Amino acid sequence: MIEINIHEAKTHLSKHLNRLKPGERIILCKRHVPVAEIRLLEPKQEKKRVIGLAKGQFTVPPSFFEPLPTEVLEGFYSVE
Repeated sequence: MIEINIHEAKTHLSKHLNRLKPGERIILCKRHVPVAEIRLLEPKQEKKRVIGLAKGQFTVPPSFFEPLPTEVLEGFYSVE
């Protein structure tokens, strides 16, 4: 456990976080009275994404590839 005052935390927080090990915590104090704690979070386990998971569930209609109507295009380029 690391106890530091708020001023020390503002000045050297990166240094203290680099020293922090799993299970340890930093206790933030205001005039030597504990007010908060900082601890490491568990690393997020990312799941691999499967390619083609929704294959065959939908189709892109041919109209998707047609040009947008003029009034819609004008909305993108008009200057007010």
